[in-house]
Amino acid sequence: MSEIPSAIHELIARGALFVVNHSGGKDSQAMYLLLRDLVPREQLVIVHADLGAVEWAGAIGHILATTDGERFFTCHARRTLLQMIEERGMFPSPEQRQCTSDLKRGPIERTIRGITRERQALGIKAWGLVVNCMGMRAQESPKRKKLTPLKFSARNSKAGREWHEWLPIHAMLETEVFENIKAAGQKPHPVYALGMRRFSCVFCIMASEEDLKTAARLATEHPELLNDPHLYRKYVGLERSTGQVMLMPTKKNGRRSLEEVTGVAA
Repeated sequence: MSEIPSAIHELIARGALFVVNHSGGKDSQAMYLLLRDLVPREQLVIVHADLGAVEWAGAIGHILATTDGERFFTCHARRTLLQMIEERGMFPSPEQRQCTSDLKRGPIERTIRGITRERQALGIKAWGLVVNCMGMRAQESPKRKKLTPLKFSARNSKAGREWHEWLPIHAMLETEVFENIKAAGQKPHPVYALGMRRFSCVFCIMASEEDLKTAARLATEHPELLNDPHLYRKYVGLERSTGQVMLMPTKKNGRRSLEEVTGVAA
């Protein structure tokens, strides 16, 4: 893993608020552990975008069990993912990821702005200085490899705020993620031990076929792992009612429904 940038040490010294975007997944967990040992407790907060029915059960409980009592905020979008799909008549795509912008980034940024206003009201000198921390890693995809690990956000640096975006574990390998969690005496969320590679949404448009197969199997065999035990059936129902499929067609496999991909009937 790469060294902590000197700019981060300077931001800590200036009293910046470090915001941990925490999904409950392994990367968020490893990122938190790094930040816990780096940033003074009073400068660290945790924000979780609660996706409700479409995420694995126990995400919030897992976050609380693996953190040390820092201030914790949950936020929600104005509509759910399933409502978004139904209203638009289509699923999000890798190129147009409204699920990320509308369900995660937007609510989290609104929450952060609210926290800075609270800090301003309390008279905190560095009330508007923010480092928004996310757990994307270069190993995950060619697109994520190209991301700039630390950058100034002009879009969010308004109304007295100075906002930076940081990817603390961008250079961390997946093996290191699990090793660091184990070294801290913790375990990742239970679905990883059951075969999942990704967390957050149970059925993700970015998931591998193996993860989708595993998720469909777990949804039918262990519905207690889901916030909504009928979630798989609802995704399949949306494919039928919209005439669309969740996964983008490929040259190799063409257009396939979720049932065709997973081999699990709804």
